[in-house]
Amino acid sequence: QLQLEESGGGLVQPGERLTLSCAVSGSGVAFFTNVIMRWYRQAPGKERELVADIDITGIPKYAEFAKGRFTISRDNEKKMAYLQMNSLKPEDTAVYYCNAPKGFWTREFWGQGTQVTVSP
Repeated sequence: QLQLEESGGGLVQPGERLTLSCAVSGSGVAFFTNVIMRWYRQAPGKERELVADIDITGIPKYAEFAKGRFTISRDNEKKMAYLQMNSLKPEDTAVYYCNAPKGFWTREFWGQGTQVTVSP
């Protein structure tokens, strides 16, 4: 089993940057290198949407809105995943969630989320 904990959210102005972190722990953390890591977000009144993911070899994939502005990464030694967000826009305002999808595990795991607010 895994526990995921996000941090790094906050209030920023348009054009600024934030880096979100996801700390992975739990009895299954030794298998972190076998787990795809994802970042999702959910804005008020909207469905949760995939932002980016990074596979076990470190290859990232991004939603169209994230391409060129966001960078997902992972540190297998530290059991961490990151989402660097540059050139933030008000429409990036959302709760951002770290996720480990089904695959290696028979269930997925979620963090509690971290709020990102982009406002002048």
